[in-house]
Amino acid sequence: MLAFTILLVVAAGISDVLASPTQAVLEVPKKPRQLHGRFLQITDMHPDPYYLPNTAKKTACHRKKGKKSMNQASYYGTPYSDCDSPFILTNFTFDYLDKKWASEVDFVIWTGDNARHDNDPKVPRTPDEIYGLNRAMSAKMKEVFTNKGIPVVPSLGNNDVWRPNSITNEFAKIWDAFVPFPYLQVFQRGAYYSVEVIPDKVAAISLNTMYFYDSNKAVGGCGFHDRDDPGNLQLDWLEVQLKTYRYRKMQVWITGHVPPSPGNYFPDCYVRYVEMALRFQDTILGHLFGHMNADHFSFLEAIDLEFTKDEAELRAQSDLRGSTTLYTTLLQEFAALPTDPKKMDYAEYAVVNTAPPIVPNPYLPSFRIFSYNVTGAESRPKASKDRKHGHRRGDRGDKAVYCKVKKNRETWKCFLNETWYSDPESPSRTNKLWTPLGYAQYYLPDLEGANSKRKPKFKLEYLTFAPTQLHPADNGTENGNGSKFQYPIPLEQLPKSLQISGVTESKFAPYSMTDLTIPAWVDLARRLGDKREAKLRARFRKYMYMGGKEE
Repeated sequence: MLAFTILLVVAAGISDVLASPTQAVLEVPKKPRQLHGRFLQITDMHPDPYYLPNTAKKTACHRKKGKKSMNQASYYGTPYSDCDSPFILTNFTFDYLDKKWASEVDFVIWTGDNARHDNDPKVPRTPDEIYGLNRAMSAKMKEVFTNKGIPVVPSLGNNDVWRPNSITNEFAKIWDAFVPFPYLQVFQRGAYYSVEVIPDKVAAISLNTMYFYDSNKAVGGCGFHDRDDPGNLQLDWLEVQLKTYRYRKMQVWITGHVPPSPGNYFPDCYVRYVEMALRFQDTILGHLFGHMNADHFSFLEAIDLEFTKDEAELRAQSDLRGSTTLYTTLLQEFAALPTDPKKMDYAEYAVVNTAPPIVPNPYLPSFRIFSYNVTGAESRPKASKDRKHGHRRGDRGDKAVYCKVKKNRETWKCFLNETWYSDPESPSRTNKLWTPLGYAQYYLPDLEGANSKRKPKFKLEYLTFAPTQLHPADNGTENGNGSKFQYPIPLEQLPKSLQISGVTESKFAPYSMTDLTIPAWVDLARRLGDKREAKLRARFRKYMYMGGKEE
């Protein structure tokens, strides 16, 4: 306990020393920042002040020596266990990001859970501990990024709260360097806000997904007649933000902790979120979340806004598949997509990217570097636990008929009739300015073998790009349009086999996606839905669980 007390004192001191004014991005710059066309997503760090090497895994790595080495906590962290991150792991990660990536990214998406899990009944968490850990992690974020003029956009995680709806004032203080002053009043009401990470061009909206999360029994679940429910108030605010950014001809990333899915959100919260994601498809670049620990992507679909025939039967079948893994469910969803691109209406889809965590509970520490299109940026004018992930598929019923039924009349599905803004030429649908191009994922594969004398090494796990996209064509320095080639990933951060041009295939590039537009994700999903693509499916599963089992 003494060690933790010292940590809190040190964290408080660091916060005072490193505290910076509201993010520099909000100031009127004399000269626009030079964009690198990259950003970092990092999530679920879960630092644990009680972690001790060589203790028993069954005690959350807090005490007792493991009887066998295989049951003992490792020095830098214990993968495939229920143990959280030792401080040496979080500090090592920040040091690595500071040295290798802080000068290479334009902003940081930080999607929550910066306190340990409450998984040790002998050492229960307290509010002071939760806030102290968040202060410590925020101080490191300021040191590595914010103080260098790099915007950081944090989101509240389910393990960052004591009582999910009564912590906003404290986090307003902890995140004072991250939350723009104009949004402070909104943040104090609900812990959500927005940041223009590229002024007048690109914004990131940070949502408080605790108001949508069906494990939070302190909220009403976005019921249609409960307009003052925190979830409804947040979605009302989100709608205004998206309308404003669309009017200003800006693009938006939506970020948060718990990803939207039928298995995570209250039904009405999910329906409203899906409708908004599709209505503003021409404005939203993508949806970035954490929480799940498993690396995957999924879709928000127009079918979720409909009543389907035999919906009760479909729900019963879903409940009977209680043992179905997320991996299996996703493959079933992907297999159900239209196979003929000509019959595909991309306006009916949005993509959710769920990143793996830093905490090695239950897999391996990871982070992502996204690349996005900045060609022409300088010249552009301003402008329930039983519910599962899967969609309720089936023949669409007549909404006019279904909405006459009393249990349906009082749901959002019967009242969402706004015009959708989908455009095949928008950055989410075709490669142009601000379009996400791909990402590289880095991880610590040798965590268990690291010790006080041998540090672990972050290595490239995989990337979504084709190898040919990592270099300019014909070994030149320009794109085909004459502009300077922007390396999506700095060459020194690639394995030697990818640092040379001319490579067309690589074990690090199993997907070879052209970009991260909605059509590109649908194309990958179709391939994964094809049973004949056994090798691709195996790679997808390997990345989801990093060699471990689904938790």
